[in-house]
Amino acid sequence: MAPTLLVSADVRRRIRYFLGLTLAVGVFPQCAKATGPNPILFVTQVPVPAEVNDNIVSNVFLGAGAGFGNHLGGTKYAPRGGDLWLAKPNGSLTNLTLTNITRSLGYGLAGPQHTNGIAVRDPSVHWSGQKALFSMIIGAPQNAADTNSFFWQLYELTGLPDGPYAISKVSGQPTNYNNVTPCYTLDGRIVFGSDRPRDGSAHLYPQLDEYNDFPTVTGLWSLDPVSGDFHILNHTPSGAFTPSVDSFGRLIFVRWDHLVQDRNATDDRIATMTNGAPTNGTFNYVDESANSVFNLNDRLENFPEPRTFDATNLAVLKVNGNAFNSFFPWTMFLDGSGEEVLNHMGRHDFLQTFKRSFTNDNNLIDFNISSRTNSQNFINNLFWIREDPRTNGLYWLVDSPDFGMHAAGQLVTITAPLGLSADSCYITYQTPKTNNAPNGYGAYRNPLPMSDGSLVAAFATNTTVVDSNVGTATSPQSRYKFRLYSLKKSGTLWFADQPLTAGLSNNPAGSVVQYVNGVLVTNSGALWEIDPVEVRASTPPPILANPINGTELAVFASEGVDVALFQKYLRINNLALIVSHNVTKRDRADRQQPFNLRIAGTTNVTWGPTNSGVTNPRLYDISHIQFLQADQRRGLAVSSNNFLPGRRVLPTPLHEPAADNVPDVNGLAGSVKLADDGSFAALVPARRAMTHQLLGTTNESVVKERYWITYQPGEIRTCKNCHGINTADQSYGQTNGPPNNPPQALSDLLRYWKAQNTPAVAVQTNGNTNYLAIKFNRRAGVSNVTHTVELSDNLSTWSPGSSYSASSSIPNTPLTTEVSRTGSNTETVVVRDNVPMGSATNRFMRVKVSSP
Repeated sequence: MAPTLLVSADVRRRIRYFLGLTLAVGVFPQCAKATGPNPILFVTQVPVPAEVNDNIVSNVFLGAGAGFGNHLGGTKYAPRGGDLWLAKPNGSLTNLTLTNITRSLGYGLAGPQHTNGIAVRDPSVHWSGQKALFSMIIGAPQNAADTNSFFWQLYELTGLPDGPYAISKVSGQPTNYNNVTPCYTLDGRIVFGSDRPRDGSAHLYPQLDEYNDFPTVTGLWSLDPVSGDFHILNHTPSGAFTPSVDSFGRLIFVRWDHLVQDRNATDDRIATMTNGAPTNGTFNYVDESANSVFNLNDRLENFPEPRTFDATNLAVLKVNGNAFNSFFPWTMFLDGSGEEVLNHMGRHDFLQTFKRSFTNDNNLIDFNISSRTNSQNFINNLFWIREDPRTNGLYWLVDSPDFGMHAAGQLVTITAPLGLSADSCYITYQTPKTNNAPNGYGAYRNPLPMSDGSLVAAFATNTTVVDSNVGTATSPQSRYKFRLYSLKKSGTLWFADQPLTAGLSNNPAGSVVQYVNGVLVTNSGALWEIDPVEVRASTPPPILANPINGTELAVFASEGVDVALFQKYLRINNLALIVSHNVTKRDRADRQQPFNLRIAGTTNVTWGPTNSGVTNPRLYDISHIQFLQADQRRGLAVSSNNFLPGRRVLPTPLHEPAADNVPDVNGLAGSVKLADDGSFAALVPARRAMTHQLLGTTNESVVKERYWITYQPGEIRTCKNCHGINTADQSYGQTNGPPNNPPQALSDLLRYWKAQNTPAVAVQTNGNTNYLAIKFNRRAGVSNVTHTVELSDNLSTWSPGSSYSASSSIPNTPLTTEVSRTGSNTETVVVRDNVPMGSATNRFMRVKVSSP
């Protein structure tokens, strides 16, 4: 029988100090099944008070309580001593039966945590209500000399709600990496965050975020625990967090978007210019390879705009500084396709104000919330997304500073059901606005709207300043005392009402002892109570399909290209296709970047409004779109021969060898030409973050994408215009809705693709003897694709001949002989049969393209 504890309001304080002992020996009987609110699964965590944001990389710190960068497994970041708990209400949330699940099943230690201590986080319940996923670290340093590494791994709890309980480790997950924030999906897979490198390359570990060069998860991953198949869904340069599947079947999560130039490199460059001493040791590698050439004095980057304090470059480029830094809710299909901000919302829907791009165009305006029609409410950052179980499409989140408050702050909701235009989505304040910064009342995190209408959250009182260690280095204490509270509504706002427990500790004495970087550290007092989730059965939502746009399907048909075959080609080559119909058109709200746009040399132009006092608004001619891929090329060096592990991404012109696009002879590396109708079509690498910018006639940057987007193998993604239109374009009603013209660029790309990928059979003569031969093209640098010439005399049985891959080629075999191979990026190969024509009744040749 699992150890339990009956807690009622009048005995909470009396049991606080012997709670750990009671749970350890398990002397209380299991209570009868509760009525009223459903059980709650939650975790306790030894507090981690400090969160340090600093422009000196080595000073930055984030721990298990942060909203991001919270995934590291060392005891410095995730102190051991917490547990997984089940709280069963006995008719109300103030009368609970508590069960320490992990301790009851032999996990975790009381007091000293040496060797077998645990930390627990992120419970997530299945639709059946009978099992849950969570993350756990098992193990801690044995002594001061123990330097072993420890990692968060995924586990599953079964037997909910009443037992018998069992915990098992999820099979197939990446080992020796941190795997956190798991959730079930509808197809039997598990989605989770992980810091495994995007392509598994150990030398790229860890990926460093774009702000502080601090380790981050690389994105969300999808795992089939039965087969062991796993792959990345979205490559996020600064991280993605807290995924779940909403009532519509969408994967919802929070993403940190910080697509900016590296502030640490900017500091180093400015410092080098003034006193010759770089502060952080930033430098560039030439590429992502393990043995890449590097230059310790090279920290060049030119996308997007310079930072706000880079005055020299800002003046030269005549732009405002870019410090883009947002935590917003995102969605995608379960296969990772269709990634976008929730309901295509964006900065215009969330923020109070932000700057225009160019400073020398008076027709551009700074954004101000007063121009927004759907809501005058705004946020800074959003964390801990969770859908309300009673209202589909109503999402609870926390507005909080990024550092200092452990992603605790004001509770807000966003109304954004599937299909609702961003112009009609809106933010509602659910607790006072003052909660979103340090204040005397308190701060909330981990909102839990429950199916009976109750609202629970982790709450800390008296949060007048950001948290910090008010104890000592060896006996730390947090200002913030997070405990689970029920909330009560007063008027239109919710307020903390009653704590659900009297405070939970690890053991009767309350002290937790462990080694942190070789030093013995003692934590005393109550543990944080966080990450609550309701244990209930619910109806699974449908599995959403991501259909190809009908206009694109019509173009495929008109060009005679089979869509399924084309998608197979994309998957083999780890590519996606992205298409836009007319990039001269932009959403009416976005007047911060150029919006009077014309395809150079054409009459295809879209005008937006003209500001008062502007007599001759500037028209921007655009000719190309350049794609940039997130390559981990920024390193950190302590000295000329002492490099820190890991790398930060830098926007790098598209160079994926498989992305064989229509050549843009007058464009930059990684660009494609815009068609006269304003369309573009491009092949881009899948499962790698991508961004882009529109270029003018001299390849100057005109309009920049503000987000990284990841595409999936075989995905055909339509973005009908740049900054997609929600209701109307910048002409304010003269042309409503997104453009739907058949994109000429797609036709051009499909014709080029057919020419590049259709083998040609011919006759080769050698010494007066004719042989059947086949000519085909291959992209020489593609690492995972093999071209194999095959022969048959009956179209049923095929035999392999010459084969070609990036790692090895077999040009001559007993069946075939290579005649010629020419070209560099694109090789043209001619292979002939070794059997003379006429020696066999029938002879056929083909090229098989395969990948592992």
